[in-house]
Amino acid sequence: MRYFIIAGEASGDLHASNLINELKEADKKADFQFLGGDLMATAAGKAPVIHYRDMAFMGFINVALNLRTVLGNMKRCKEALAAYKPDVLILIDYPSFNLDIAKFAKKTMAGMPVYYYISPKIWAWKTWRVKAIKKLIDRMYTILPFETEFYKQYGYEVEYVGNPSVDAVARHMWTESEETKALDTKRTVALLAGSRKQEIRMCLPRMLEVAERFTDYDFVVAGAPGVEESFYKEVIGKKHATVVFGHTYDLLKKSRAAIVNSGTATLETALLRVPEVVVYNLTGGRLVNIAQKLVIKVKWVSLVNLIANREVVPELIAADFTVEKTAVALAKILQETAERKKMLEGMDEVIEKLGAPGAAKKAARAMVRDLEEKNKQ
Repeated sequence: MRYFIIAGEASGDLHASNLINELKEADKKADFQFLGGDLMATAAGKAPVIHYRDMAFMGFINVALNLRTVLGNMKRCKEALAAYKPDVLILIDYPSFNLDIAKFAKKTMAGMPVYYYISPKIWAWKTWRVKAIKKLIDRMYTILPFETEFYKQYGYEVEYVGNPSVDAVARHMWTESEETKALDTKRTVALLAGSRKQEIRMCLPRMLEVAERFTDYDFVVAGAPGVEESFYKEVIGKKHATVVFGHTYDLLKKSRAAIVNSGTATLETALLRVPEVVVYNLTGGRLVNIAQKLVIKVKWVSLVNLIANREVVPELIAADFTVEKTAVALAKILQETAERKKMLEGMDEVIEKLGAPGAAKKAARAMVRDLEEKNKQ
């Protein structure tokens, strides 16, 4: 069968590449066309129609400034989809772009199913998108257990297949680089400042200010894939910090604790049972916190707390992300304290809720099974 897959970011490229590998196992005649990155290219054995580097514009202003490129990508995607005539369209997160393509597919390619693997985070805000999803998406395969109940409120049934981060940690080959081998597990604190340059520029300097208050510990920055070492040197400036590339899990495994920019990394850190402080820096400070309470539909921003449905890790967002508050929160989990013990117990609860590895395999098998049933009709 012919599969057209769209992933618009680095994380989507990773998850989609795993899905492609599993689809090839479940369907020996599988052929692929896609928008994505290098990992998908390796898995599919061909280049993307558009690389996600040319698609990942973050925030309203950034999108507006690059509107011509965004609209051009949309046009190229629709042309490629129509020319390829796939048996199925598979969307990976990236809702603004993907739901528009789903609408085009439903309008111009009658009868072709549209699947979504990894739901957009509409439970946090923009819940009105449920209406479009119910109309445009034939099957939704989710990776967060609480999403099942969320969609159930709207009369839409989804299938939880497990979480890719569980898979990533389970299959990680534990090796040590020269940098991580020398680390002292009692003194190392990992700094995960995000995967995008914009995030890193906003979060890392403040993290390093926190580090200056803990002279007995070694703070090590996890370098994000695709971000140049020269960029980190520019952001770090005259402050002292070691940056380790390509060994984030190994760094976390050797760390006593971590300060983590909100995102998937907060969950990966919890899966590795590393106590953490979750932070996120946004321009607007206190106004952002007020807007968050008015607009955001969930109590927490970190996946750890969302899955546990309670506060397991502290969250310091926007105006709350100060050097003082972060230092206080970090100090509470560096020693064998009640806070540290309680946090680790909460992480164990999250690990249990997520279940066993195999998200991409379960999703691929379910997709192929559904397509085969449709072809019999």
